Amino acid sequence: MASNAAAADPLSQLSLALAAPADSKEQADLLAALRESLENHPSLSILCSTLIKTLSGAGDSLLKRWVLDLLHFAICRSSLGVDARTQLADQSLEILAGLLNDGNVNTVKVAVQCFPTVYALLFRSLCTNRNNRRPWDVLCQAKARILDFVWAPHVNNGVRLAAVKFMQRVILVQTRGISDPRLQNKDDPNLSMCPTDHPFISVQALEAEGAKLLEGVVRLLFQSNNPDVLSAIVNSWANLVKKRPALVELVVSTLTAWTPARLEGQPYLIVRSVEKSVRILLNHISRTPQGAPYMGQIQAALHAQATRMEQAAAEEKARKAAAVEAASRKRSSTATPVAEAPDSKRPKLEHEPTPPAGAAAAFDFSSLPATLVTDLIVANLQAFTEPALMGLVQAYRHKKATAGAPQVAAISATPPPSAPTGPRAALAAQAVATPPPTGPRASQPPSEPRADRRRKSVTPPPPPVVKQEPVDPLKMDIDDEEVEYEPDKLNLEMSGDAEPMDEAEAALDHDMDVSELPLTDFKLPPPRDLDADERDDLVRKAIARIRDSGKELVAHDPGAYDAHDPAHRTTAAEMWMLLLVRMVTRVCDPAADAGVEDAPAEGKGEEGALVRKSEIYERQDRLRHALCDYIMADFSGRVRLAITWMNEEWYNDRIRLQHDRGWQPNYETWLNQVIAAYQTHADGKDRTFSRFLLDLPHVPQDVLTLLRESCVEPDRRQMGFAALREFVSQRPSLRAEAMNMLLELTTHPEKITRGAAINTVKRWIPDQQPMTDMVRDFALQLLRRLQSRPKSAKPKAETAEEAEEAEAKEGGSEERPQSPKANGAGDHEENMEDGQLPQEDIIQTPYLPEQLELPAVDSQILQHVELLFALSTRMPEFLDYIFEAYGGMDVSVQETIQQLITPLIRALGPTHGKLLTLLRTFPKSSESLALRVLTILTEHGRPSAQLVALVKSLLSEQELNPRFLIPIIAEMDKSDILRHLPRIVSILNGTPEPKNLVRSVFSSIVQVPPETFGKVTSNLPRVRQSELLTPAELMVLLHQSEKEIGLKSAIEAIGICFSMTEIFRSEILAVVMNQLVDEPNLPTLFLRTVIQAVTTYRSLVAFVSTTLLSRLITKKIWTNPPLWEGFIRLAKLIAPASFGALLQLPKQQLRELVDKQPSLKAGLREHVMRKGTNKARVAGYLDIFGEDDSSAGGSKEESPAPTPPGPLPVNPPQAS
Repeated sequence: MASNAAAADPLSQLSLALAAPADSKEQADLLAALRESLENHPSLSILCSTLIKTLSGAGDSLLKRWVLDLLHFAICRSSLGVDARTQLADQSLEILAGLLNDGNVNTVKVAVQCFPTVYALLFRSLCTNRNNRRPWDVLCQAKARILDFVWAPHVNNGVRLAAVKFMQRVILVQTRGISDPRLQNKDDPNLSMCPTDHPFISVQALEAEGAKLLEGVVRLLFQSNNPDVLSAIVNSWANLVKKRPALVELVVSTLTAWTPARLEGQPYLIVRSVEKSVRILLNHISRTPQGAPYMGQIQAALHAQATRMEQAAAEEKARKAAAVEAASRKRSSTATPVAEAPDSKRPKLEHEPTPPAGAAAAFDFSSLPATLVTDLIVANLQAFTEPALMGLVQAYRHKKATAGAPQVAAISATPPPSAPTGPRAALAAQAVATPPPTGPRASQPPSEPRADRRRKSVTPPPPPVVKQEPVDPLKMDIDDEEVEYEPDKLNLEMSGDAEPMDEAEAALDHDMDVSELPLTDFKLPPPRDLDADERDDLVRKAIARIRDSGKELVAHDPGAYDAHDPAHRTTAAEMWMLLLVRMVTRVCDPAADAGVEDAPAEGKGEEGALVRKSEIYERQDRLRHALCDYIMADFSGRVRLAITWMNEEWYNDRIRLQHDRGWQPNYETWLNQVIAAYQTHADGKDRTFSRFLLDLPHVPQDVLTLLRESCVEPDRRQMGFAALREFVSQRPSLRAEAMNMLLELTTHPEKITRGAAINTVKRWIPDQQPMTDMVRDFALQLLRRLQSRPKSAKPKAETAEEAEEAEAKEGGSEERPQSPKANGAGDHEENMEDGQLPQEDIIQTPYLPEQLELPAVDSQILQHVELLFALSTRMPEFLDYIFEAYGGMDVSVQETIQQLITPLIRALGPTHGKLLTLLRTFPKSSESLALRVLTILTEHGRPSAQLVALVKSLLSEQELNPRFLIPIIAEMDKSDILRHLPRIVSILNGTPEPKNLVRSVFSSIVQVPPETFGKVTSNLPRVRQSELLTPAELMVLLHQSEKEIGLKSAIEAIGICFSMTEIFRSEILAVVMNQLVDEPNLPTLFLRTVIQAVTTYRSLVAFVSTTLLSRLITKKIWTNPPLWEGFIRLAKLIAPASFGALLQLPKQQLRELVDKQPSLKAGLREHVMRKGTNKARVAGYLDIFGEDDSSAGGSKEESPAPTPPGPLPVNPPQAS
């Protein structure tokens, strides 16, 4: 238990490892086990932080190497979070920088390998941390040290490669990525993340250094002769292309201009490895969207590189052949020379055992490197011509066969009397060994004797080429080299001095002589009748032999097959497949085999023929079934056989149907059988089946239907789309039907299926004809479908008229009225009612409802427009069609379009030229869509200056919805804000949505006042006037523009301001009232705002009663009836604080006030009695205020006096 607990606890394991003898195997095993357990342990970062200190100043040891490797894993490859790895990089920075000067090369290499990740992590951290300069200085020193490793002359190769990779990461960090902060990848630190005013990171200096390093890398690629460095540079550029699209042009131009000139003298395999890296990167770039503009340049470079590599391969092959030939000559010169007589006999057929040479026998070939042995074997094989090598193989097989058959030696060597002897026997043996010429012997150029040729091309002993089994001359290929003329050997044989032949040669001569005898009165015996089982077994054995022979042919096929070269289509493997399928499809002719020659009577003959034909059909079907089972056992490996079989079945059906109309076709039957068998064990990712379908001579409709169904099923979706795509691209006869299926699938209700179909058809956009036009027309038809209306939406009057027309039509066909299609005016009216498209012309797919449902359903509208939106990213002109058709859609459809278009607009971005053009020229009917586009472009960031200028110009040119101002109002200067803000406020209509919009506008254009506003003064100099409005300016503007805005909208806007209590505080409102009261013409809503202010902030009562009311009295507020009404309500609201100001009113206005508000009389009388010293004046006021009973009565009438009055209803006559 204790040992298990210790094993599970990293600290316990570390303690055990530290207690073990230093640098011992026991310590190594313990540290290895600890490393394995730490890789996914949560305490990895804590333990690394603790162990970092052991690296500083320590000598080389097992523990130091282990800790450094663990630190490298934790920073660069572990699953720790970014923050944890950044903290670990910060803690280990100075120690890793010190290890760059360590004496151990391996330690320096691992430290350098840590720095690419350390540099990126700390750069991102220091961009936001402006106070910690020390890590940046250390990081810059370490960077300079590592970059020295790249250029220094005597540096370990591993260290140099690690330094090159670090330099590539520095280039990535010190170049600019995507400038849009919404699209920036947090895992890709770059200069765009660093603010330009950073105190110690100079963006300009880093960018210049990054450009210089990139230039140095390009120079190194052309000047270095180190293949490892070149491969490291090329392999790291894939990441550069992906993350820095702006540098794709530089990378492509560099790679296309590069040649292996600096690698001259390097081994061929090394040069090929570097060339392969360049080719892989160019192919990768060509498949990316960034590489599309450079496709022609890349293809030209790849073609030039292929030519260069083929030439290098040929030179390498020639060099190896020359080396082997030189070695062969050297061995021949050291061997014992053999005196050759002019009449030397052809070499014998068998190998004669030769004693091995002493040096060769004692040499241990297993000590040679495997690559050298392989090169020697290949070079020796290349020294033989192809016919010679095939001859060696056949001779070896013949030797093995004769060695296992000793009865051959028992054949008598004495020829029969009729057999030729002497020279004729020698010529017969020569005829067996050498194929006969195809033309006159004199016309063939004399060739070198075979023995001489072998002696020059191979080392002794000569290989046995001649002795082999008798071969059918009809099956032999004869060329000029095989026609030999050897006069010396012929003279020797005719003189009788030839060497005696062995028994096997004599037997071979006898057989050949017998074969030359004329055949007279020879009859082939009839074959034995076989039953059905024996026939099937015989056919199966024949098929097996053909198949096995085909495998042998494939093994010896010279490999000249090229799928793109029609001249080399029929290889040996295809020949056996063709023979096999023709045995199955054409092995019997029912019309001939089912004859009636054996039937004595006509009726019986016909019956026998039918029975015979049915048996033949049944036997053929068994053969076909066996072939089908064989193919389906390994369909992907035997797809060529399946294709050959189906083509032969189709062709056989055609030629049979020409002669027999009653022929039962087999093609579709067995094609369905193959497809059904494939479906039972189909692999959705295997594209073999799509290749099989593509090579079929005819694709039935049910197969296309099967492909459509496969596209919907998850397990077979990939296979179905791949097959339909290939049909469209490579089968013009099936293009229309397959494309129609794909286009219909783009409206499928399931998102995955619909998306796969859209991605499939999108590959032909924008310039692959005729597919582009087919996709474009279908997408536009779907768009027009959204403009249609259900038939039930037509008015009843029209329905009655149609009923009357139907009754009139019943009178007869001659008197039938003109159809709407023939009547242009009627057609136009019908189009207008249906939504600008006749109902019969509206496109229909199996996955869309017959009629568009209104109000719109989001999922159905998405089925219509998702294809169009996807195509718009490649062909922005589709946006024109969307905007044009938008005005003809139902309102519910328009609202749905506004929501669904969001991802497309975000993908295009605010700088897309087509979008900006549309925003400038959109039709009036699509104004709401243009407004939605503008809102999407600005909802997650500040609008660009280009967008602001565009909207300003639109506002100056035409009358737009004020909502166009909302996204850009915050980017305008103060004068523009003051001019356009009333239009924005005018959208208020009492509903929440515009209210929230106006609130957001106020928040964006009003600066929050400081906490000390109105309380503390300052002698600091004033800064430049802000482009934002102060809260007081906004409130004053709302009152001054109340007529332009509308009183109801202005009241709602002022209410929004009062709800923003963090901005519109009491001191702000005091400033507003103070400014408004000085206006020459008081706003109508002024006193309503004052009442609302003192109701919200009771602290304003003193200001209003002592200052504001008195100033209103001096402005003769009673001359404006609405304002006078508000004044009276305000006085009652703040009473008794207002009594002092009210006594300043003229007696007539005071009497009017107390008549309208009798509840104020008692308070005013008490105030006069308490404050008054002038008895005459007091008496005058008492005359106005009356006695106590009247005041009491008045108070009873005004029961709601204690409650503050509600908002003042404002309905002035001059506002209308």
